[in-house]
Amino acid sequence: MQGSVGSPSPSEHETVGAYALGILDDAEATAFEAHLAGCEWCAQQLDELAGMEPMLAALADLPGSGTPAIGESLSAKPGPRLVEKLVDEVADRRAQKRRRSFYMIAAAAALIVGGPLVAVATSGGDSGEAPRVLADSNPAKTVFETFTDKVTATDASTKVTATVAMQEKAWGTEAVVELKNVAGPNKCSLIAVGTNGERETISSWSVPEWGYGLPTAKTDQAKNPLYVQGGAALSPNEIDHFEVMTFEGKKLVEIDN
Repeated sequence: MQGSVGSPSPSEHETVGAYALGILDDAEATAFEAHLAGCEWCAQQLDELAGMEPMLAALADLPGSGTPAIGESLSAKPGPRLVEKLVDEVADRRAQKRRRSFYMIAAAAALIVGGPLVAVATSGGDSGEAPRVLADSNPAKTVFETFTDKVTATDASTKVTATVAMQEKAWGTEAVVELKNVAGPNKCSLIAVGTNGERETISSWSVPEWGYGLPTAKTDQAKNPLYVQGGAALSPNEIDHFEVMTFEGKKLVEIDN
C-alpha cells in the first residue's frame, strides 16, 4: 500500500474495515499499520469505525446469517462485500447522529429566549471603549408576532400576565408564550390542558433572579418580556386552556383558549 491522504482504492477501504474488526493476520495488520502511519484518510475512517466488532458479533446471531458463532467470529474472515457494507452503514449512521445532535442544539438555543438577543462588537481600536451591544432579532418573538391566534390572561393574585400565540400544525399545535411581570429566580412550564383533561408540557424554562417583563425594573433586560416557543400534540380545538406552573406546582396564571 502507498501512504497517501487522498481517497484510497476499494481494497484499502475494505482493509480499514477488516482492521477495525480485528480479523487481519499478523502480516496483513503490520502492512496496514505501516500504511496507516502515512494515510490521514484511513486514520479518520478507523476512528469512525471504532466499536464495529460488537455489530459483527450481533450479525452472527441472526438466523441464516451463515457467519460463525460469536465466540468464533474473530477467527473467520467475512467476505469483502460484508465488510464494505458494515463500513458504509456505520459511517452513515454516525454522520446522521452528528447532524441530529447539531440540529437539536440549534433548535434548543432558538426556543428559549428572554428579551432580544444581543451581539457584542468591539471598537477595533485602542481607545479603551467598552464593547458596544447591538440588538438582534428574537426568533421566538418573531414567531409570536406572526401568529394571529392569541389568548391572554392576568392572574389577580400573582399579577403575572401571559399571552399564548398558537398555530395549528399537522402534528398538533405550535405555540409561543409571552410572559410579563414574573419574578425570579424560578423554574416554570407552559402546559396545555385538553378538553378531555389531558395535560401536555409545551415548554419549560428558568427565570433568572432579575425576572422578566417587570415595568418598574431598572434594566431593559428585566423590563423585556420572556418569549418561549414549543409545541403540543393536541390540536388548538382540543385545548381547553393553558397554565403557567412553577416546578413546585404553583400556578402563576391560567389562560383560557
